[in-house]
Amino acid sequence: MDKKLLDWIHGFGLDFDVSTGLSPDVETRKRYLSQMKGMYSDDLAFENSVANYDSLVYEFHELGAPETAGDLAFGCSIVYPGKVGDEYYMTKGHFHTILDTAEIYFCLTGSGYMLLESPEGDWAAQELVPGRVVYVPKRYAHRSINAGKDVLRTFFVFRGDAGHDYGTIETKGYRKLCVEQNGQPTFVDNPKWR
Repeated sequence: MDKKLLDWIHGFGLDFDVSTGLSPDVETRKRYLSQMKGMYSDDLAFENSVANYDSLVYEFHELGAPETAGDLAFGCSIVYPGKVGDEYYMTKGHFHTILDTAEIYFCLTGSGYMLLESPEGDWAAQELVPGRVVYVPKRYAHRSINAGKDVLRTFFVFRGDAGHDYGTIETKGYRKLCVEQNGQPTFVDNPKWR
């Protein structure tokens, strides 16, 4: 994409296909299963899945919004259906570097959950279905989980200077996991949480 089209000073318009969650003008960043090492609780199932096929788990738009107070970063997250063992495909999840940053997600297609967790240990799971908006409060890490059979697509918006802290999640994990039990998504304690 020609970055000149994104005029962060005077404004811009961007075509966006709601059915696919993609803009033809914007490239996506991709995360493959092999890049999710340590995120799933069942290490053996993870290694077997990667050895069998290093599937695309999720992708997201990278617009290059100015990292300044007052600007808004936005884009689309796309999580594909699948599981590692009994645990659903998900994004890595993150806190914002500026912890007091909230975020909005609007579900376009698919179904799943937004898993939320504060540094103090409070957690919640908000359902994602088409047309639903999920508000991620400040101070909460958040992770999108595809608990359905179709592609989960969400549109997101957050402050441009918020930054992303993936390291805390990579080190500690989330307290809860979303797994399939008796054919239904269920939240259970993460045995690897530290």
